[in-house]
Amino acid sequence: MKNKPAKNKLLFEGADWDFDTLNRIYEGVAAIGHGELKLDIYRPRIEVITTEQMLDAYASTGMPLFYRHWSFGKQFVRNEALYRKGWQGLAYEIVINSNPCVVYLLEENTATMQALVLAHAAFGHNHFFKNNYVFKQWTDADGILDYLAFAKNYIAHCEDRYGAAEVERVLDAAHALQNQGIHRYPGKKTIDLRSEEKRERQRREHGERLFNDLWRTVPEQTKKAKKRIDQERERRRALLGLPEENILYFLEKTAPRLRPWQREVIRIVRLIAQYFYPQRQTKMMNEGCATYTHYQIMQRLLEKGQIGEGSFMEFLHSHTNVVAQPGFDDRRYYGLNPYALGFAMMKDIERICLKPEAEDRQWFPDIAGNKDPMETLKDIWANYRDESFVSQFLSPNIIRKLGLFLVVDDHRESELAVDAIHNERGYTKVRRALARNYDVSRADPDIQIVDVNLDGDRRLELRHQVVDGVTLDEDDAERVLQHLANLWGYEVYLVESNPEGETTTKHHAEPVHPFM
Repeated sequence: MKNKPAKNKLLFEGADWDFDTLNRIYEGVAAIGHGELKLDIYRPRIEVITTEQMLDAYASTGMPLFYRHWSFGKQFVRNEALYRKGWQGLAYEIVINSNPCVVYLLEENTATMQALVLAHAAFGHNHFFKNNYVFKQWTDADGILDYLAFAKNYIAHCEDRYGAAEVERVLDAAHALQNQGIHRYPGKKTIDLRSEEKRERQRREHGERLFNDLWRTVPEQTKKAKKRIDQERERRRALLGLPEENILYFLEKTAPRLRPWQREVIRIVRLIAQYFYPQRQTKMMNEGCATYTHYQIMQRLLEKGQIGEGSFMEFLHSHTNVVAQPGFDDRRYYGLNPYALGFAMMKDIERICLKPEAEDRQWFPDIAGNKDPMETLKDIWANYRDESFVSQFLSPNIIRKLGLFLVVDDHRESELAVDAIHNERGYTKVRRALARNYDVSRADPDIQIVDVNLDGDRRLELRHQVVDGVTLDEDDAERVLQHLANLWGYEVYLVESNPEGETTTKHHAEPVHPFM
């Protein structure tokens, strides 16, 4: 521990703070984040909010502007009740992937915690948002705030014109399908969200060309040769772009009974779901980057004499709680803590760069001993997501430190089997299995629209490709298919099939209250 810093260097004393103090704290944090760590961030916009505002932000997925929906109110009431009873705490901050990067600080934070969260959010998360390739590929940080304002105003206008109950029905159905409203593979340029209001007017004035062409050219029911029918089927699938995994996109473009405003509401839900997709792919890395960043900055503030030992101990208490990882046999165990694993891997990479052992040189020859951990980490933060990060950089040292091992849970067997322990082969198997666990494409069911019976009953046909024997929950599948049938306006039919192409389960739904 360093000698006690001189008082005239301190950014603050005690727990209380005002906005002048907050400004000094930010300047001290920025001097390290910009000047020493060379982090590349969006310009931050820092806002201090109350407990009620933080609870409200929780309910609306942390966004500064959001349209109204009953589910957000339900979430607010739940979180508020748990918080008031002391069963749930609040986040110290919320950060928005936008340009400028919006950082909400809880007004109840002490001065030390404000320093921590500024380092964590305004520099750690902010740098990750701006530089990681997944966010560059899929999000428009410059336009998201304008788009949220447009979406909120548009849905409020629809409620005034068509009734809140009717808008709520569309939102309920779209929310049920939002995880199946994502483009998972880059093939289109990121949408310029700032132009969406203008584009909405153009879509309303001119209509959807594909939709009009499709339903004007529905073939009449006649007796044709099998070859001709097959040709029509392939032409139809090509026109519709089938198979299609983005169900909301398909409905927005081709559902025969939806009105223009309903298509626009579906588009709003779809684009916001797409905005959150990179965060699902990078949660562990993102939190690991922010936690490592705040740890480095707070250490340097102590070394420079800008915070006292008491403040540093307060920081360490919070930091230790954040990165705590209970063992699998601990009653508090709830899975791998993304903060704990992310921070442990970042610190381990730092160690490998500075003081590698023989094992590290064998596993990581490209970075072992390069003496430049910060540039190495910035390269990793820019070019990996959770799955590939674990696959490339989870070391035997971390596997031993966290006590990781692989258990095979085969439903055909009566007992669990430990399949990998701490040996050369076991390290590889643990790393491969954990990387698969962070693969979002494996977590979400692979459901695609495969055909539409245009020249018959207009039935929509979907297929779920079953992976590792995991089928859809029957009740959930029926409820979601009902929403889909109401949006489509005709019967929908879902088949689940295994990798061998064998049908395992069938589901279907017919519209009860179709949208008109």
